[in-house]
This record gives sequence, structure tokens and C-alpha cells, in this order.
Amino acid sequence: MANSKWAVDYLHSGIDFTVKHMMISKVKGSFDKFEANLEGDPQDLTNATISFSIDASSINTRNADRDNHLRSADFFDIETYPTITFVSKQIVKKDDNEYDVTGDVTIHGVTKPETFKLTFEGLSKNPMSGAETAGFSAEGKVKRSDYGLTWNAALETGGVLVGDDIKFTVEIEASKAE
Repeated sequence: MANSKWAVDYLHSGIDFTVKHMMISKVKGSFDKFEANLEGDPQDLTNATISFSIDASSINTRNADRDNHLRSADFFDIETYPTITFVSKQIVKKDDNEYDVTGDVTIHGVTKPETFKLTFEGLSKNPMSGAETAGFSAEGKVKRSDYGLTWNAALETGGVLVGDDIKFTVEIEASKAE
């Protein structure tokens, strides 16, 4: 199959994250608004191009006060840095449907290379539109301190309020663009 453009179905796709809270539990959240550009052969993604642009203001942890704090200068500073981006640079096949995708991540004005594990979940024909549709899952983590996101609070029992590792999971359903 040749490289093709794929249109993301945003109703069946999402970008979620998890971060340690008080060193004992995890807070989950998502980014509700993002754009993704995908071009490649889903059966061999080694020559694909993948990019994401996330609207940082769309952060959603199901708590308005926390979300507003995350939007503030203590964290994402969305007035200055409204987007989080990823642009693939290298894709290495690890197994039949498994890949390591390395690309430039930009958060809070800092760009660093990061590698995410990507799984091609398969192809199907969408019964509503008739379009060839592909599924992809990805996961990885970044250290928020690497991007200048260093706000924290010490806990009385030792440790800190917010963990440094942010784990991301991405689920994408996309149809072959005509």
C-alpha cells in the first residue's frame, strides 16, 4: 500500500495523560482539542509523517480550579505558550504492528526529542461512510521539569504534590482521505 493521507475522526480519538499526585495516587486528564496530521502506509509506518498540535487550554482533569491552575504561568502558561506540539523525525519498526516513534515535542517553549511506542491496531471499513479506517495507539512519558514545568509543593510527610513524569496515551481512529 502506498503512503496516503489519513483524516482523524476526533469523535473516536483522544489524548490522555496521568501524573502522580501526593506521591500516592494518580490524576488523569485529557486534552479535548487537538489536530493531527497523518500520512503513511499503516501496514508499514517507517516512512510515515505524524504531527500533533494540542490546544493547551483544552486541558481537562474534571476539576475547574485545577485546570485553571494548569493553564496559569505556574504550569503551561497558555497566554504565552498556547500549543503543545509533536513532529515525528524517525519511526523504527520493532515488531509486526509495533513501532518506536521519535520526534520533537514542544511544551512551554522548550523542544526536546522524545520516543513513544506506537501500535497499529488494524484496518477496517467504516460501515457509516464506507471509508477505509485505521486504528493506532501510542504511549510514552515525558519529564515535565525538562520543559520548565517545575511548580510544586512540598508535602508534610515528605515528597512533593505533583510528580515529574507525565504518562501519555493516544488513541487515534483515522479514515483514508480521498
